[in-house]
Amino acid sequence: MNQTIQEIYNRKSVRIFTDEIITEEERKVILESALQAPSAGNMALYSIIDVQDQELKDRFAKLCDNQPFIAKAPLVLIFLADYQKWFDIINECSDGVEKLEESDFVLATEDCMIAAQNAVVAAESMGIGSCYIGDIVENFEEVKEILNLPKYALPYTMLVFGKPTQQQKDRQKPKRFALEDMVHVNAYYQKSIEETRTMFEKQTGKKEEELNKYIQAFAKRKFFTGFRQEMNRSVRKMLESWLG
Repeated sequence: MNQTIQEIYNRKSVRIFTDEIITEEERKVILESALQAPSAGNMALYSIIDVQDQELKDRFAKLCDNQPFIAKAPLVLIFLADYQKWFDIINECSDGVEKLEESDFVLATEDCMIAAQNAVVAAESMGIGSCYIGDIVENFEEVKEILNLPKYALPYTMLVFGKPTQQQKDRQKPKRFALEDMVHVNAYYQKSIEETRTMFEKQTGKKEEELNKYIQAFAKRKFFTGFRQEMNRSVRKMLESWLG
């Protein structure tokens, strides 16, 4: 296993950082690495906002489901699904397009996430921890106003970076699902509920009633909760803004 692959295996979300700064050189490497990502037709359908103002970090920590560690992160990047630059230049240099549609949104989101993951891998190689913040898709109207976003640039993911504490370094990475349970050959195979339970038993180490309680608690935390309702409402507004 080479160093790059080992770092991918080792990487886990980091939410507690030391007081060490991220140097300007490290910041630039992370950002330049993001820009090296593949994209649709080399269009780079994304933009990155480097949130440096502490008041903005504090505000996003509250907007993103009240997560204080966001405000403490030395580096906070918001990745936008951004087709605006292409929409503008196409309309300037050709007959133009009236509006963008669903497929354009999907391509921009794909480009955006690939670039974000490049940043994560680059940071890990330098001993810098990271954590994805999906909650940036909440409170769309307020986020749009704060960031001065045009019609075809939407907040899609946030990443926070920092040097992990020793406790975070030592913390065990959550076990992933088994390869045979995640890879389908030639076509999708829908597992029976018994096979699905076995899949989760292998991943969690829990069986029968213990697994039931684990899934119930997980569903309560992730599905039957107010933040999910807000995310759904906000994403609908994002799509309405893009397609309207």
